[in-house]
Amino acid sequence: MAEEVKKKKVVKASEGAPEEAKKTVKKAEEKTEEVKAEAKKAAKKVEKADEEAATVTGKKKTEEAKPVGNAKGLRIGAVCLWVAAIAFELVAVFTLFGKINITFMNTLTWIIILIVLDLICVVIGSQLWKKANHIDPASKKNKTKFWLWNNMGLIVAIFAFVPLIILLLTNKNLDKKTRTIAVIAACAALLIGGAASIDYNPVSQEEMQAAEANITGQVVWTKYGKVYHIYIDDETWCQHLNNSDTVKVGTVDEAIAAGKTRLCKTCAHNHNLEGIEDLALSD
Repeated sequence: MAEEVKKKKVVKASEGAPEEAKKTVKKAEEKTEEVKAEAKKAAKKVEKADEEAATVTGKKKTEEAKPVGNAKGLRIGAVCLWVAAIAFELVAVFTLFGKINITFMNTLTWIIILIVLDLICVVIGSQLWKKANHIDPASKKNKTKFWLWNNMGLIVAIFAFVPLIILLLTNKNLDKKTRTIAVIAACAALLIGGAASIDYNPVSQEEMQAAEANITGQVVWTKYGKVYHIYIDDETWCQHLNNSDTVKVGTVDEAIAAGKTRLCKTCAHNHNLEGIEDLALSD
């Protein structure tokens, strides 16, 4: 008697292949994710080890400087803020003469608020203007223009507060307490705004051109320092950077834009770059 042949299910090889391939791909993807996770952990460990080593050995952490901004855009922003400052001053003047009546607060409170807003606009506008001057400085050939260009913020501060102070002092309709407090607030704002608006380290077009021509490669500076230093490598530093853990690395233009308008005297001496400013002015 012949054996009964079991019925078999026939599956084409081409039909099973995709499923197997999908499983293989899935496993590969899972493995890849695991490898990535392990790599991230390893990178964090290395970074932490570097930081610890830097603390022990005194090695500095270098950071790339941010790209230099657009001088024209910064100046437009500064002018807009200064216009707003003068507008706040005018509103305060109109309030003094009763042209604007604020029913929900007294005159003194309103004037002080306007003085504060005036001050904020003056200071921020001046910071933008100074930064623009460090990116695109004026020429020293015309000394009057050079001074005016670099002290525009101070001039605006005077116009933004002095007329208001005079009107407060001469307005006989104000009671003594209101006049005294308002004048003190306006004078304080004038002093703060003026001090914040002065560029204590202006740079000239000639100085920037001389620095660019004589300094090759990158320079370094610290966040709170006033000068930049010659950059050689991550192991050789100017002695004035011994106590700095982090320094920024960039071009001379970027250093000046960050407010570091002078080369360190020690670096200038060590690299025979003394008298850069004199060289620039004699061209």
